[in-house]
Amino acid sequence: MLVTKIRKQGGAAVVTLPAEVLRQLDAGVGEVLSIVASQHTVILRPARGERRRYSLEELLAGVTEQDMQVLAEDTAWAREGAPAGRELI
Repeated sequence: MLVTKIRKQGGAAVVTLPAEVLRQLDAGVGEVLSIVASQHTVILRPARGERRRYSLEELLAGVTEQDMQVLAEDTAWAREGAPAGRELI
């Protein structure tokens, strides 16, 4: 069992994770962790799968040419016409 101490740094409470814990998490300095606290227990997990980055190809998968034409028609008002307020051009 590893033991660590909670300390104050600025206005935050800070816990140091030993190198062995980082190795077991397959995490490193700067990694984003998901924290779940429940019934006096804290669970840390790398948040890698929680915010997935999609490629443009993945985002547009299944979009047809007809879908793009409908979108262009529905949003033409935003691209065409004169300014209506204090827009910067």
